[in-house]
Amino acid sequence: MNIKITGTGSYIPTRAIANAEFANHDFLDEQGIPLIYSNEVVAEKFRQITGIEERRYAEDNLLTSDIAFFAAEKAIKDAGIDPETLDYIIMAHNFGNVKQGAIQSDILPSLASRVKHSLKIKNPKCVAYDILFGCPGWVEGVIQAQAYIKSGMAKKCLVIGAETLSRVIDPHDRDSMIYSDGAGASIIEATDDEGGILAHETASFTYDEAYFLFFGNSYNKNHDPDIRYIKMYGRKIYEFALNHVPDAMKSCLDESGVAINDVKKILIHQANEKMDEAIIQRFFKLYDKTPPEGVMPMSIHKFGNSSVATIPTLYDLLIKGQLENQQINKGDVVIFASVGAGMNINAFVYRV
Repeated sequence: MNIKITGTGSYIPTRAIANAEFANHDFLDEQGIPLIYSNEVVAEKFRQITGIEERRYAEDNLLTSDIAFFAAEKAIKDAGIDPETLDYIIMAHNFGNVKQGAIQSDILPSLASRVKHSLKIKNPKCVAYDILFGCPGWVEGVIQAQAYIKSGMAKKCLVIGAETLSRVIDPHDRDSMIYSDGAGASIIEATDDEGGILAHETASFTYDEAYFLFFGNSYNKNHDPDIRYIKMYGRKIYEFALNHVPDAMKSCLDESGVAINDVKKILIHQANEKMDEAIIQRFFKLYDKTPPEGVMPMSIHKFGNSSVATIPTLYDLLIKGQLENQQINKGDVVIFASVGAGMNINAFVYRV
């Protein structure tokens, strides 16, 4: 028995927000003082570091659970399964449903329950629950799904990563330009097909690192202090990721028994292009190798950082041949890896 991704689906919002649309933002530092650079300079430096040229925002009438449902429907159709045969729906997100203009998150009921309701699944033994695990949430959901299947507790699982980060960002913080919205979903099931999940790795670093990403006040001191926004210590996250993610990937690959030369693609959380490139360089350096050209597909340039949705969306595009100059073939080995709030790191090695 092998445990494989048998269907994928994604929802990429239609609203494209270019960097130029931040030209009129009043960007401030942590003390509430205007930045010394013009917004044009800020935006260009941002593009050079992150690689982001534009990002996608969900339409105002759509919630995280809505776009998660759209992606789930596509994954179920792609896998060709009856949704009533699902044993688990595992929904990764971080902020629940946040209505446009609202200041509260809504996770009652859980988003997984809402997706199950929207899918019109009657089977009560299809268990639906959410996981909060930072940006690595979808990867962790896949790891949990394979554990259920491996133990005999399940045969088919739906794992979703969805987020509407555009509704929890501080318009006065230049870091707000990183974040975007999106949803990706996958069917994980036991098959007789060759390949599947070969090894996995997860770690939580909380002693010093737990609050590298957090909820904090707007940089605009005149804003309501009871409204919080996503904040981060970017430099600390960058250094943390470079110091720990390559080692986790190596541990996972070594456990799988696959040689580094046999790795065809690395799908890493689309957080920051320069950071991701540095992680890949360090990972291959651990084997005294240099990364082959095209080993790391990227979607961040046009879609931004949609947290838990970046990897499943990227894989859906890749597997369906919708990434320019990128392809993946049956039998190829892929490493999935992520890092994010918590601080959490995870990875799994997968043979298509």
